[in-house]
Formats: sequence, C-alpha cells, structure tokens
Amino acid sequence: MPPPYRLHLFTCTNRRPAGNPKGSCAEKGSEEIAALFKRRVAELGLRGAVRAQHAGCLDACEQGVSVVVYGEGAERAGTWYGHVTLADVEEILQEHVIGGRPVERLRMAAGASAGSRRA
Repeated sequence: MPPPYRLHLFTCTNRRPAGNPKGSCAEKGSEEIAALFKRRVAELGLRGAVRAQHAGCLDACEQGVSVVVYGEGAERAGTWYGHVTLADVEEILQEHVIGGRPVERLRMAAGASAGSRRA
C-alpha cells in the first residue's frame, strides 16, 4: 500500500517537569506551532497530501521546538528542524512542503543521533 500522505510533519509537544535541563518543546510554544502547521496546511489546500500533527517526545527538546518532516523528497531519516518558532512555520511550508527545498538555517545536523542533534 502506498503511503497515504506525500509528506508527514510531526511537531514535538512533549512536556517535561519544570527545571529539567533538557527543557521541553511544549514550554517553548510547540502546541501553538503544531496548531498553526495544521491550520495552514488546511488553508493552503494541502490536506490529504500533507499531514501535520503533534508528536510525543522526539528526544531533541534541547533543540526545541523540534519538527521532523517525513515522506517524498525527504531524507530517509526525515528532515529534522530545531529551534522552530511560529515565525518559521510559513517558511517551512512554502520552502520545504510546497517548494521541495529544506530550510537549511533550521536543520539539525545530519546523522546526529536523537538526543544529540546539533544545528
């Protein structure tokens, strides 16, 4: 069976206890970012081809807000973004999702293991 979506966007919405040294994506605004991705996917007419949703821990909260894009044109391990803000959502959608060009300034280093990804 072929994948149901061309691209799948996951935004980490993990919440750790206050004071955790890794921090958490939720405390950095990830819930609002995930909601904006979902709303803009619908507004851009991409629903059905692109799925945007929240995810549990992606084990990269120290790089948070963390977003990973899987699917056609994405690297086998996905394209991982770090330090994503509300202001970055439109750029990721326009450049990567629509234009097929990852947003290099937001990418985490390729090949880094979960929990140690570095930009």
